[in-house]
Amino acid sequence: MNLHKLIFTNNACYKAGRRITPKGIMVHSTGANNPWLKRYVGPDDGLLGKNQYNNHWNQPMDREVCVHAFIGKLADGTVATYQTLPWDYRGWHCAGSGNDTHISFEICEDGLTDAAYLDKVYNEAVDLCVYLCELYGLTEQDIICHCEGHDLGIASNHADVLHWWPKHGKNMDTFRATVKDKLGGSVPDKPVEPEQPGGKIKAGDLVTITGTKYYGGQTIPAWVRKQKWYVYEVSGDRAVINKNESGTNAIMSPVRVSDLAPAGSAAVTYRVHTVVKGDTLWGIAEKYLGSGVRYKEIKTLNGLDSDTIYSGQKLKISN
Repeated sequence: MNLHKLIFTNNACYKAGRRITPKGIMVHSTGANNPWLKRYVGPDDGLLGKNQYNNHWNQPMDREVCVHAFIGKLADGTVATYQTLPWDYRGWHCAGSGNDTHISFEICEDGLTDAAYLDKVYNEAVDLCVYLCELYGLTEQDIICHCEGHDLGIASNHADVLHWWPKHGKNMDTFRATVKDKLGGSVPDKPVEPEQPGGKIKAGDLVTITGTKYYGGQTIPAWVRKQKWYVYEVSGDRAVINKNESGTNAIMSPVRVSDLAPAGSAAVTYRVHTVVKGDTLWGIAEKYLGSGVRYKEIKTLNGLDSDTIYSGQKLKISN
């Protein structure tokens, strides 16, 4: 997934600031022959391209419309996703009660005849739904399109996306099946705990600290990192270190298990990626770890609390 963020802070929907607890995902398509993201997303961030008519949705409008994301073409023709509302904001996308329960995204339509374009946006939409399902504990059964939303009585009478996808042998059932396959094959129920050198860390082990942040995000002082510590307790990726090897210090501090190594073994080594413009955690995980859905491993390893990264930031990537 090629995920970017440009929140519509000038749209009245964002300014309303109403929040929801996401219960599902609703797939829309724009209903107009214009596959370029810049038609709806703006202003230009250097990737979108300039909208000469300045009719994007990130501004006051004469109608109440706003979705959480758009999928379509960047200026260079590559397909990308742009998040345009915080995922837990109430969108204005279906003129029904689905606004109160569903995250929404629009796929920019073309002339509806280009199978190659549909394949690209379809796959991008699959990855977005996998990401959102993982984020909010949803399954493929929680995904519907606008047309299905109308059938359920929670959305207005629109045909999208069933006026388009069946032309190319796809529908919402095939879409949900693909999402299910990706969730079942790649996304664990719980984050996978990285295997530690010399075996799993457990209470009573003497360890060295390979990370730089405590579990809560505070920086670990250099004098602490230079010493060896006994593990007091372990729960998931959270461990509490207690006394140092000589018994002269006791700190009872929580650290990440993935930032510990058994004393005497070589410290864990990592690759370092320097973030550049256009990078996303999903894309970095896909490049180094082989699958975008492993982005949470990068977040855990680097102590990140959100998906936002910035140019120049250095990220540890496990080998």
